[in-house]
Amino acid sequence: MRSFFLKKGVNLSVKTYGVTALSYMALGLFASLIIGLIIQTIGQQFGIAFFENMGALAISLMGPAIGVAVAYGLQAPPLVVFSAVATGAAGAELGGPAGAFIAALVSVELGKLISKETRLDIIVTPLVTIIAGYGTAQLLGPGIQAFMTGFGDLIVWATERQPLIMGILVAGLMGLALTAPISSAAIAIILDLNGIAAGAATVGCAAQMVGFAASSFRENKFSGLAALGIGTSMLQVPNVVRRPLILIPPTVAGMVVAPFSTMVFMMENNAAGAGMGTSGLVGQIMTFQTMGFSFEVLGAVLLLHVVAPALISLGLSEWMRKRNWIRMGDMKIREG
Repeated sequence: MRSFFLKKGVNLSVKTYGVTALSYMALGLFASLIIGLIIQTIGQQFGIAFFENMGALAISLMGPAIGVAVAYGLQAPPLVVFSAVATGAAGAELGGPAGAFIAALVSVELGKLISKETRLDIIVTPLVTIIAGYGTAQLLGPGIQAFMTGFGDLIVWATERQPLIMGILVAGLMGLALTAPISSAAIAIILDLNGIAAGAATVGCAAQMVGFAASSFRENKFSGLAALGIGTSMLQVPNVVRRPLILIPPTVAGMVVAPFSTMVFMMENNAAGAGMGTSGLVGQIMTFQTMGFSFEVLGAVLLLHVVAPALISLGLSEWMRKRNWIRMGDMKIREG
């Protein structure tokens, strides 16, 4: 059985489903929901109906995008990939983003097992894949959606009542998730984080990116500043594995700034921006969409998402360098 699974490319592991599949789900989310929200926001702000309609269409195709992304990430055969359009759509309709992910995951793995095992592959493979996905969506979708939404609501509720403690926790954990090889964006959307909890998550994620960019500037120069600051802090994962201490400056920066976000500036965001940090400036664009465009909000965003995390991370990393806890080259981004 195990050899058959391996031959079909089905690897039952936490890494495969919790890291690889979830990361590709995030790409599907970005290529549909998140970019759709950005396009729709541009249309709304400038009164361009074409952009509004285009954005709304992209948002509506979140489920199929997740299905295809998961299938592609799990290296499914073509018929399974194309069938995942339907299973992702079914999962999204019945269980939201989490439902789309689970329905796609189950259907893709079962589709891979049956693929090219019969002479009627062109019929059997998509049939099995779609039945498996739709059945999973019907059976598990509503429950998964209710649980994830309820858990997200609990986090939002707790953050509103304990903004100091929960703000620190949300910022710290979501920031670590962003740098880890999992998807903080997917987590935020699955949990439907919003309000000041989403604002704290944005601060924590932004601190990881901006913090690493600032504290590693001497090693990575301007190319690293851009790659880490508006790309992704996951570029530092190999260095974190070798030297975990480098996580301390950006993580502490996010946790220090978070209470100012939740208690002083009352920063808010939506689920699409909560887990993005400064990646493509999505976290900031969604903050403006949530809180409105004003100089006050712009100033708060610059202070809490960029300036404060950069200064705190840089200062703490320099202090750690003087004690040889961080050495020259520990945060060097290595090509390949």
